[in-house]
Amino acid sequence: MEYTQLGRSGLKVSRLCLGTMNFGPQTQETDSHAIMDSAHQSGINYFDTANVYGGEHHRGWTEEIIGRWFAQGGNRREHTVLATKLYGTMTHLPNESKLSALNIRRALDASLKRLQTDYIDVYQFHHVDRNTPWEEVWQAVEVAVQQGKILYSGSSNFAGWHIAHAQEAAARRHYNGLISEQSIYNLLTRNVELEVIPAAQHYGLGLIPWSPLHGGLLGGVMKKERGGVRRTEGRAQETLKNHRDQIQQYEDFCDELGQEPGNVALAWLLHQPAVTAPIVGPRTQEQLDAAITALDVRLEDDALNRLDDIFPGHRSAPEDYAW
Repeated sequence: MEYTQLGRSGLKVSRLCLGTMNFGPQTQETDSHAIMDSAHQSGINYFDTANVYGGEHHRGWTEEIIGRWFAQGGNRREHTVLATKLYGTMTHLPNESKLSALNIRRALDASLKRLQTDYIDVYQFHHVDRNTPWEEVWQAVEVAVQQGKILYSGSSNFAGWHIAHAQEAAARRHYNGLISEQSIYNLLTRNVELEVIPAAQHYGLGLIPWSPLHGGLLGGVMKKERGGVRRTEGRAQETLKNHRDQIQQYEDFCDELGQEPGNVALAWLLHQPAVTAPIVGPRTQEQLDAAITALDVRLEDDALNRLDDIFPGHRSAPEDYAW
């Protein structure tokens, strides 16, 4: 396993991040624990979760599963760089969501209890809160850092100017601010190349892509559909309809490379200079094993250029759309 710094921080994380959103709703607890053990054995030390994971009727379920895994001992917590998130609505009460100082305090304590730990390595804002000033957010985070409950802060789903706003507010307080940004980023969805990636690089944030296979559409969906293994539904079905020719070209090219499509999609992200670690969210042990093999895939410049031809990206703004 390779390790790298998370943004400009001194924190070292694995080049793959284990996403846990399926733990509970899709993957039963015993299997979830086995997947986390296997991730550690493979050298993955970076785990991502969120307080809302578990489904509408059991928010917090995923954190509880992780907490019971930590409670088994064996240095599980000590060997994990733990990232969780807050923002989403946890109850019907008016102050149980977003980024007010009150919710940061309450949500953090609740996550610590569910996770059965006394600190979070990277506490992340799941979404920007347009109604709470950054001075309030950073004051609450600084208190939590002083209490030893948080070590670092990160963002998720931020626009480039949100990152800039957050970092400038932190700088005025002589505070470190954000060290990471989670965004959807894959061969099909490359909008972050316009402004989010330039902002992250300028301010020293590590980029953590989520949905690296775009809901499975970059994981060999055409081949699986022909074999009757998988049938897309909902938004994935509409996306496949709109991009069928591209995805077919992509799968044909993966065959030329002699690689599985999912491995190529992950390897492409790992070749992007701004990317720290894509989030892989396995439902099964087999899916985790498949993702780990992507670490050994090396893409030459010709292959990277061909992928750009199939899935055109963006130059940074404003050159992408202006002179």
